[in-house]
Amino acid sequence: MTIVVAYVPRPEGHAALDKGIAMAKESGERLVVVNASPGGPHDDTTMIDGSELERLEQRLVDEAVPGEVKQFVRGNSAVNEIYALIEKENASLLIIGLRKRSAVGKLLLGSVAQELLLNVSCPVLAVKAG
Repeated sequence: MTIVVAYVPRPEGHAALDKGIAMAKESGERLVVVNASPGGPHDDTTMIDGSELERLEQRLVDEAVPGEVKQFVRGNSAVNEIYALIEKENASLLIIGLRKRSAVGKLLLGSVAQELLLNVSCPVLAVKAG
């Protein structure tokens, strides 16, 4: 089976990746790191660039973790891309990172994180950043 990590280039994404690598090593499962966005003309801070993609791929090699990094910018929401990947990979676990939020942010949690926590077909591990 496969562990999926939803990755964004922020501290919560790094925390999720660290936990995913540790759990993949422990369980011997394959690790798929996914970075997804609908794309568009706006500046999307959730997307990684080519050098970050290469760095993530190299980290999996250096850590001797079987897996890959996937990036999707196909006009679909990040949630839909992650749902589809979980189903395709028959994921045993999804790992997401959470960050500390303001009172209003706590109320809303974050649309992507909230949708994933409530609706994916596999267990979800939410990891807090630093």
